[in-house]
Amino acid sequence: MTATDRLTRTAKLFADAPKDVRLHALLDYSRRLPELPERLAGQPELFEVVPECQSPFSLIVEGDDAAVHIFFRVPSEAPTVRGYASILHEALDGAPAQEILDVPDDFYLHMGLQEAVSSQRLNGMAAILRRLKTRVAALAT
Repeated sequence: MTATDRLTRTAKLFADAPKDVRLHALLDYSRRLPELPERLAGQPELFEVVPECQSPFSLIVEGDDAAVHIFFRVPSEAPTVRGYASILHEALDGAPAQEILDVPDDFYLHMGLQEAVSSQRLNGMAAILRRLKTRVAALAT
């Protein structure tokens, strides 16, 4: 199963759920985001900030063409964005670079979140995916 397949499956689960369940599911995902490894946890300066995101959000991308590893720094006080980060992490961490680059830029719109979160949050989600793909593209070259 490719990264896009995993995200499509998750998007369909969200889209098929009632609006209030989508928000609860996003909050559930927020609790699943893995802790940062010890070598990165105390070093926020190593992370690239995504300024378009309304909540404090930053990331690091490591690896090579064969396997990309993603680390997100997002506070627990931003559960919707943290939930989105967890969905991305679950589907993309360890995937080949090309699979990540092939993810549709608007996959998150198929989750039905437009009814549950603000347009500013959706813009932040778009920016996170764009920045992630930009970093993966740089890593792959």
